[in-house]
Amino acid sequence: MLRIGIAGAGNISRIYLDNLTGMFAKKVKLTSIADIEYERAQKAASEYKIKAFNSLSAMLSDNDVDLILNITPPSVHYEIALEAVNAGKHVYNEKPLCTKREDAAVLLKTAAEKNVKVGGAPDTFLGAGIQTCRKLIDDGWIGAPVAAAAVMMSRGPEHWHPSPHFFYKDGAGPMFDMGPYYITALVNLLGPVKRVCGSARISSPKRVITNQIQFGEIIDVEVPTHISGVLDFSCGAVGTLITSFDVYSHSLPRIEIYGTDGTLQVPDPNTFGGPVFVRRFREEKWSEIPLIKNHSGNSRGLGLADMAEAVEEGRLPRASSELTHHVLETMHGIHDASASGKYYKLKTKCKRPEAF
Repeated sequence: MLRIGIAGAGNISRIYLDNLTGMFAKKVKLTSIADIEYERAQKAASEYKIKAFNSLSAMLSDNDVDLILNITPPSVHYEIALEAVNAGKHVYNEKPLCTKREDAAVLLKTAAEKNVKVGGAPDTFLGAGIQTCRKLIDDGWIGAPVAAAAVMMSRGPEHWHPSPHFFYKDGAGPMFDMGPYYITALVNLLGPVKRVCGSARISSPKRVITNQIQFGEIIDVEVPTHISGVLDFSCGAVGTLITSFDVYSHSLPRIEIYGTDGTLQVPDPNTFGGPVFVRRFREEKWSEIPLIKNHSGNSRGLGLADMAEAVEEGRLPRASSELTHHVLETMHGIHDASASGKYYKLKTKCKRPEAF
C-alpha cells in the first residue's frame, strides 16, 4: 500500500483522516501529517496514531511517505505540490489543482520528468449518485445528450465559515470554490469541453462577515461573485453553468442532462449519493432510480484511494491531472470570455474518466 502524508490540518482534514484510516485503510496507509501550526498537526497525529511534522519539508525528508495529500489553502496548492513532486512524491491536490493555468502546466511537466503522478479533487463524481447517472447515460436511457444545466447559487460563506476571507481572493470565488464539483461531474457525464463563453461580475466590492467569530469584519472582494457560462462539449451537447455567492434562494436544478429520449436529474455534485431521477420519452412522471454502486455516504478520499491503486497498476487515475487541469482551464476560460467578450477555446484535452 502507498504511504500517505497529509499537508494541512485544517477544517477539511477531519474527513480525510477518518476515511483514510477507516473505509480506505485496506487501500492506503496513512503515516503522517504536517502543518505550519504544529499544534494542529500534533493533535491529529495523537488521535490517529501517526507522525506529526511542522513543515512539508520535514515530512518529505521522512522515508515513510510515498504520496502527499495536499489540503492546504488554494493559494499555496502549487508551491506545496511542486515541492512534493520535486522530492519524488506523488501528489493528490484538493480542488482546484492550482489557481493559475501556467502553474498547473509547470507542475504537470515536472511530475512527468520526475515520473510521479498528480491527481486531485473533487472525487464526488466517483460516488454512487453520479456513477449511477453515468451508467444511465452510457446505457442510452435518455438517448444522445443534447444539453445540460448546472446551478450552484448561495448567499456566500461569510455567514457560517470561521475564516471566510479566502473565498473572495484570487483562486476562489464561487467558480473556483464550487465550480470544480459541477464541471467535473459534467465532464464525467458528457466528456471534455471544447469552448466556453460567459459573463461575470463582482456584485458587491465588500462583504460583511456575520459569523460569530469575526462578526462585522469587512472582506475586500477580488474575484467575480456571480458567473454565468456556456460550455460547448466535444460531444456536441451545450451546457449552461451558473455559480454565485449573491443569491439567497432559488428553485433551479443542481444538474440536469437533457437527451433526445428523456431527462436525467443528477444529484448534488458536492455529495457522493443521490437521489437520481429520470423522465423518459412519453412517461408522465419522474422515476427514481436505485443507486447501483457503493460510496453513497461522505467518501472523500475515494479519488486518492483510486490514485494509489493506479500507481500500483500503472494506469491513469480517474481523478487525474488531465481531468483537474481541464476543469481548471474551463473555469479560467469562462472568466476570460467575460473579460474579452469572445469565446475561449480550450487548449487542454482529457477523456471521460473510466466508469468506476
